[in-house]
Amino acid sequence: MSISLPGRAVVFDYGEVISFTPSPEDRARLVAASGGPAEAFWAAYDADRDALDQGLLPTTDYWIGIGAALGFDWDIPQAQLMWSLDFRGWTTADPEVVRVITDLDAGDTRLALLSNAARDYGTPFRHSPIGELFEHVFVSGELLLLKPDPAIYRHAADVLGLRPEDLVFIDNREKNVRGAESIGITGHVYTDPASLRAFLESLA
Repeated sequence: MSISLPGRAVVFDYGEVISFTPSPEDRARLVAASGGPAEAFWAAYDADRDALDQGLLPTTDYWIGIGAALGFDWDIPQAQLMWSLDFRGWTTADPEVVRVITDLDAGDTRLALLSNAARDYGTPFRHSPIGELFEHVFVSGELLLLKPDPAIYRHAADVLGLRPEDLVFIDNREKNVRGAESIGITGHVYTDPASLRAFLESLA
């Protein structure tokens, strides 16, 4: 069933919206590969994640830094292993959300992606099967901006050639949705595919 929102663009977050939340198995693989205790690993993982996603810290340095925080001298092969395991956890797409996106595309609704992610995610986001449906892909690590900074939403609106009030923004994090709403964008806090579909159909 197509969903048509003439004159508007729907802008999606990727992680935990289009993709599933990393599974317990995904998280366990990361901890096991790190060789360190889980609590220390996740503290190091979170410590510099914003800097990574804002493009202020190179991906290799991020992973080497986690190793150092755990007391290890990680090399490039170890950093690549950790990156690969993490990438899989954050990019496994939910087919039901993808179906909502393809239904929007079938209704000629303009689509874009806006993700807080390291710059190395830009190419797979753009060139995956679903990436072909997005008119523009905005990656925080390329823009040196992070949601919920209003500037990142203004940038997306400007590139799309639309007023903020003509955008619809979908994100699982309430603070990111509120950031978009602060400049007049219609926001929706994602919880599940059925609620997402119902929300979008209510706008048609």
